[in-house]
Amino acid sequence: MQIYKLYFSRNKAYYKKLKNILGFVPGNVKLYQMAFRHKSVAVQIKDGVKNSNERLEFLGDAVLGSVIAELLFKLYPYKGEGFLTEMRSKIVSRENLNKLSKKLGFDQLIQYDARMISYASKQGSLLGDAFEAVIGAIYLDKGYRFTKEFLLTRIIEPHVDIQTLEVTESNFKSRLIEWCQQEGKEVAFNQVDNPEGESSKMFSIEVVVDGEVCGIGRDFNKKSAEKLAAEKACEYLKIL
Repeated sequence: MQIYKLYFSRNKAYYKKLKNILGFVPGNVKLYQMAFRHKSVAVQIKDGVKNSNERLEFLGDAVLGSVIAELLFKLYPYKGEGFLTEMRSKIVSRENLNKLSKKLGFDQLIQYDARMISYASKQGSLLGDAFEAVIGAIYLDKGYRFTKEFLLTRIIEPHVDIQTLEVTESNFKSRLIEWCQQEGKEVAFNQVDNPEGESSKMFSIEVVVDGEVCGIGRDFNKKSAEKLAAEKACEYLKIL
């Protein structure tokens, strides 16, 4: 069956791309096609729901979180809930998932409207969302055990340095707020209009410290935009 899909199926070129990137031949190729379909090119199928990767992203997020939680629970037997939660957040952060998605070559397969998202600064969580959607597709196609093994052996082990993440500061918003409290400064996260021509679906957040704009973040997710803005503000204020 795998030989047929790779060499005789009408989707053989797509099957080969998926095999090269994922390391296995998919069963239901339609799941993976949907996983790489951004909402900007999706069509409505029923009651406002589009055939985009958003539902698969929701499922993949849950599966990914479960696998990472079990891994950390076993890896750190004497650490508390707060530490484990923070470590999981670092691994599944949009920034990290964006990088993993790019490293694995997912960007070669993602379908999106280039008029809406024409260059990297506008893509926001596009890559990370696709990463989670692919995990959701693998889960539906191959089951939980296969998906867990895929994540541990093909993603975590070769591409995620957990020891480095352990000592990496990632909660820039909390760090910034704490610093401002210590220094007696006022800090505010304000949503502002997007620059002309940018998608209205993106959130633009600016960080204002004592009346001065210190960082701006843009993403399709408001919380992610706030995190990006906070990180830039920390760099600007040299408090990293």
